[in-house]
Amino acid sequence: MQHQTEIVDLGRRRVARRRVVAVEAEALYAALANPRRHHELDGSGTVSAVVDGPEALAQGDSFTVGMQLGPVKYRMTNLVTEAIPGRVIEWSLPAGHRWRWELAPLAPGQTQVTEVFDYRGARIPWLMALLGFPRRNGVGIERTLAGLEERFGD
Repeated sequence: MQHQTEIVDLGRRRVARRRVVAVEAEALYAALANPRRHHELDGSGTVSAVVDGPEALAQGDSFTVGMQLGPVKYRMTNLVTEAIPGRVIEWSLPAGHRWRWELAPLAPGQTQVTEVFDYRGARIPWLMALLGFPRRNGVGIERTLAGLEERFGD
């Protein structure tokens, strides 16, 4: 059964999408908690395989990942702000915004996945909006969620 990605309204300055995927929550969480696998998850094309940090993230851990936006390459250090194995992982970025993943097992081999770009705490949220990050990240989230079964399903 093919599921569609849906827009989730979490209020102002949060971009969220949800999709049911045929992948176990534990398998998804293992990939999310391993920053060396983030480039496999990424549907935006901005995350590289260059990573410095632990192989299994826990709350309070930091990790640095290589990024690329257009021709500009840079490194971003993130801090894990919440980690509930098999359910939630969230990290904050230097500009004050956060990426959050919520996993809800529905049945064996079925997980409802919600990915959130939360820029309520961003230092300059108006600039993020002006530069199109909410729209761009919404598209990236949709691509990420649509590719999860292909990348992590049986």
